[in-house]
Formats: sequence, structure tokens, C-alpha cells
Amino acid sequence: MTLTKKEQKEKENQERLARAIETLDTITKNADIQKSIRNMIKEVLMALKDEKGGSPSVRAANAISLLDNATQSPQMQSHIRTMLWQVVSTLESIRE
Repeated sequence: MTLTKKEQKEKENQERLARAIETLDTITKNADIQKSIRNMIKEVLMALKDEKGGSPSVRAANAISLLDNATQSPQMQSHIRTMLWQVVSTLESIRE
């Protein structure tokens, strides 16, 4: 049984969203991260998981905006910033 293009796109978007959420969860469990940064990432996670917040592409766009502001923080460790940029890249590939 073959999926329609729309169904295939929705499936890919859900997989990308899940991958981004998984990476952000991993970051929040890192004990070396400052509390303010951890709280900001938790806010992004809530925005991504909130299905009332719109379609996956809308939630991804909102999360990208929050992450963009977060990566500007001079207190953030470079490896965490790099992981967040990877999440942003994954979220940018989510389209309707």
C-alpha cells in the first residue's frame, strides 16, 4: 500500500519533529547546562509538543524563533549551541 504525497510529507514532518524533540530532551538532561538555558529549552519543548499550537510547521517556526534568540546567549557552551543549530536545521526542513 502506497502513501499519498501528503501523507508521506506528514509522516516525514512528524519524524523530524520527533528527532528535534529527542535532541532537545537530551540537552535538558545534561547537568552541565545553566539553569536559565535549560528552562528556555524546556519552553521550546513545550511549544513543539503543544498540538493546539498549530500545525507542525507553525510549531517548528515558533521554536526556531525561540532557539535563534537562545543561541545568541554568550553564556551558552559552544557544543550546546552547535546542537541547537542542528535542531534548528531539522525544524527548518518541516514544511506543509
